[in-house]
Amino acid sequence: MNGHSHNGGLGPLEPEASRPAQGLCGPRGQAQEEAGDTEEEEEEDTGGPRGTGAPPAAGHRLGRRRVLLEKRKRLGDYALIFGMFGIVVMVTETELSWGVYTKESLFSLAMKCLISLSTLILLGLVILYHAREIQLFMVDNGADDWRIALTCERVLLIALELAVCAVHPVPGHYRFTWTARLAFTYAPSEAQADVDVLLSVPMFLRLYLLGRALLLHSKAFTDASSRSIGALNKVTFNTRFVTKTLMTVCPGTVLLVFSISSWVIAAWTVRVCERYHDQQEVTSSFLGAMWLVSITFLSIGYGDMAPHTYCGKGVCLLTGIMGAGCTALVVAVVARKLELTKAEKHVHNFMMDTQLTKRVKNAAANVLRETWLIYKHTRLVRRPDPARVRKHQRKFLQAINQAQKLRSVKIEQGKLNDQANSLSDLAKTQSIMLDVVSELQAQQEELEARLAALESRLDALATSLQALPALVAQA
Repeated sequence: MNGHSHNGGLGPLEPEASRPAQGLCGPRGQAQEEAGDTEEEEEEDTGGPRGTGAPPAAGHRLGRRRVLLEKRKRLGDYALIFGMFGIVVMVTETELSWGVYTKESLFSLAMKCLISLSTLILLGLVILYHAREIQLFMVDNGADDWRIALTCERVLLIALELAVCAVHPVPGHYRFTWTARLAFTYAPSEAQADVDVLLSVPMFLRLYLLGRALLLHSKAFTDASSRSIGALNKVTFNTRFVTKTLMTVCPGTVLLVFSISSWVIAAWTVRVCERYHDQQEVTSSFLGAMWLVSITFLSIGYGDMAPHTYCGKGVCLLTGIMGAGCTALVVAVVARKLELTKAEKHVHNFMMDTQLTKRVKNAAANVLRETWLIYKHTRLVRRPDPARVRKHQRKFLQAINQAQKLRSVKIEQGKLNDQANSLSDLAKTQSIMLDVVSELQAQQEELEARLAALESRLDALATSLQALPALVAQA
């Protein structure tokens, strides 16, 4: 009996494995597809299939590293934005609460709440930033546990950064008794100061986020080829390297921006510290504080004004140290700008050598001329004039001395020319000579190939000539 009799004429039965999965078209099948997509995404995130224990492929690691670098850069930018926002709001609240409204007003409370909110967001961004750094460490070193990256140094740095970013004026009105001794009268002074002063000034430490943003946006840090070259030369791309690069590329701009920024921040800090004890508004005014900071920065110190509090004195001390450093940097930058380049040095040395050669030739000509004149006035005249002879002898000795001095100067000039050639010039000359030798070798090989081809043709021609008599005889 055939198959139609067993299944009621429905055709031959197929095995279950060969049947199409009709259930995939329903909701259950769609859920299975979504679960499969989720597993694929997790495999892409981890760099390999789950549960296999296989190390992630290089392509997955590079892709994940690129994504983590981009996320870290965005987190650094957001942290800088919220950090600067908190500083701006703090300065605004401090100035307005001194002359427009009081610390008990709702405006002050709202501003401080805004500062606290931005600080909380900043702390979260800092934590996320370091989490991305730990993930990058795991990807770069192929680590499986994130606790491997948590060294004591890293934990201390994270705690210090969180402590620096967490300092801010808290909502509320809190006061303390601030005692100081006036500058010129040395009389004791007491004032009820706000605690916000002690919490507002350290907020400027958040400016370190600017250096981090410069590092993350630097082309030398983001370019893969630059990082490869740096790794081969054992150069670490950090904030110090980026700062040195900026000082090499645009030193004047960097010094100008740093000096003006330090000047304004120090002046505002002195104004805030001195406002409670400066009854005459000498150093508590912004212009007076800028004058005090400027004469301290330039190490002038006229003595017409001085800070009263230890806070103002500490700021002036730091300003003097920064001023001394900036002055040294300015001198170094100006000296480097006034220094001749290598091409200018070579041109200058060539011109000096040409002038010295001319002067040596003139001195030699003077020696010959005076020798002839001495011979002329002693041997070719009937009555020699002793005065004229002594005059020419004196000029003869002067010409000899001048020629000897010029020769010694020319020798020193040659030494300077030898010193002007640095190791980089020698390496460049060596590379040029290597290129020339390689080109000559290639031309020689081509010439040898042509000679070999010509020799083979001559051999064929000689063979044909030898066979020519036999061909003629046969003809």
